[in-house]
Amino acid sequence: MPNKKYFITGGGTGGHIYPAIAVADELIKGGAAVFYVGNPKNLEYDIVSHKEYQFLPINVHGMPRGAKLAFIKWGIQLLIATIKTGYYIFKYKPDVIFGTGGYVSAPAIIAAKILKKPYMMHDCDAQPGLVTRKLSPYAYAVSVAFESAKKFINNKNFYVYGNPIRPQFKTLTKEEARKNLNLENKLTLCIMGGSQGARTINDATVSLIKYLCCEKDMQIIFQTGKKNFERVIEQLIRIYPEYEQDKRLIIRPYFEDMVTVLKASDIAISRAGSLSLSEIEAAGIASILIPYPHAAADHQRKNALYMVEKGASLYLEDNETDELHLKNLIEELTNNSEKLNELKANALSLAKYDGVQKIVEQLTNIK
Repeated sequence: MPNKKYFITGGGTGGHIYPAIAVADELIKGGAAVFYVGNPKNLEYDIVSHKEYQFLPINVHGMPRGAKLAFIKWGIQLLIATIKTGYYIFKYKPDVIFGTGGYVSAPAIIAAKILKKPYMMHDCDAQPGLVTRKLSPYAYAVSVAFESAKKFINNKNFYVYGNPIRPQFKTLTKEEARKNLNLENKLTLCIMGGSQGARTINDATVSLIKYLCCEKDMQIIFQTGKKNFERVIEQLIRIYPEYEQDKRLIIRPYFEDMVTVLKASDIAISRAGSLSLSEIEAAGIASILIPYPHAAADHQRKNALYMVEKGASLYLEDNETDELHLKNLIEELTNNSEKLNELKANALSLAKYDGVQKIVEQLTNIK
């Protein structure tokens, strides 16, 4: 690995970014040079700007549905981004390219294929996305998070490694996590809608916060998403004006350290992005999953139903998400410790902690 150069690419949402970051960090530890290819307007730029590897900007967005003119414009944008990535490949001469799927990774993977640079792909969903399905047959190797993804991948070097997650999930204890957040050692609920937040989840849960804190004596960690923070606070002031004095409640737009948040929790109310599910499994907590209904190829619903099938989660449709339904599901777990512990144990049994090491091992073996 020392003296080798890698392009890492993936972005748009945390589900594509954090697995890529975990692999990049591990490569850096081994002495490799890493360059991150991404969109400077996306979350990946904010994260990588604090890292010790160089960010290579490209302008690319998700493929539009329907409108012909928008599709043509997008095609031109993708072509320009691919040419620019080709330029980066000529300039920095990476040995291998690693992509975590999604539209941000497409230009780098396409450029790698055209220029005959070896590349490896990772896909985080139960049903892999379009970029993975189309470009994985030419990859050196493909890793996935779900066994069910296998039927969509045409590549003999196929591995179910799980999502690359941060190593602290294995080492941090619940007691340490709660201490780090100044919380007590009692029942804790995490509310999160992914890296961007989720208005449906926020609106349904904000009205329950006073009840859960004051009557159920639960601790709550609430990630609202940056765009929704002010709206949530305005609602909370009306419903529970004393919320700021309540030490049982932590509310922020975004948590950089989701390891501590999830390890401190017993239950998560969450969207069903693949990385969120992998981290819920690694934390060994129960979950109430509310899949984002407009996700590409409906992949969040497929992810969530996989967790329900494994006995690790409860399920709620987005259009049924309101105060009453959520309250009933929360109490289904808080009033039945046996059910709660069963979901926790089943989630933990699905956890894969060594995805990063296995992917890095594959990458370092590519000649």
